[in-house]
Amino acid sequence: MRAIAFANQKSGVAKTTSAVNVAAGLIQRGYSVLLCDLDPQANATYVTLGSEQPTYTMYDLLVRDRLLNAVIIETDTPRLSIIPSSIDLSGAEITLMSQPGGQTLLRTKLRLAAYDYIILDAPPSLGMLTLNCLSAATEVLIPVAPEGYALKGLSQLEELIAKVRERLDRPGLQIGGVFVTLSDDTKVCREVTQGIKNCYGTAAFNTAIPCSEHIQEAHRYGKSVLTYAPESTGAKAYIQLVNEIIARNN
Repeated sequence: MRAIAFANQKSGVAKTTSAVNVAAGLIQRGYSVLLCDLDPQANATYVTLGSEQPTYTMYDLLVRDRLLNAVIIETDTPRLSIIPSSIDLSGAEITLMSQPGGQTLLRTKLRLAAYDYIILDAPPSLGMLTLNCLSAATEVLIPVAPEGYALKGLSQLEELIAKVRERLDRPGLQIGGVFVTLSDDTKVCREVTQGIKNCYGTAAFNTAIPCSEHIQEAHRYGKSVLTYAPESTGAKAYIQLVNEIIARNN
């Protein structure tokens, strides 16, 4: 089982969009996926469940000690399950901080999960929820939007990943890939793309996700772009990214 965390403490980098669409692409390839929404904004939950109000959420799993099976929702999409989020999760940081084992609680809870892939959508921060995401993951994928100083903040995330390896007994945790989102034909985008290749070498994905109306529309309508506009450039880019992700495990 691969547990992939999508993480970047900077907001507006299409992190959740990428998590949702990679999950959709893996499902299309026949894999079973558990999507874990750890972002209190709950956008991945909205895209996956629409207006459905879940009885239990990630907050119940981490703070109220609900059993894993109680919080997992089997969606209408075959092979896709989700642990949804809610605004309540924003209050979990303080509770987890004072709780023994609070940094690795999600990893403990997920130990019996039986899926081909677990996709973890981290919040845009470096707090306890992101620590739980990273400690539960086997690898981290980092989406980067092409803007000034896009790569500067990644050093903090890298430091946190290193701490998780050393202090939270996750020596195999690796940066599985870095990729450009909201890509366009500008000098800034070309510079950021080259910067990623220079900094991360083989960890840099070849695929870039374009700045696409179809991707934005799909997100607004609560769908993955793979189902909303399967022939669009955005959908094809995410399919290519999924192919790269799968290939890196072979």
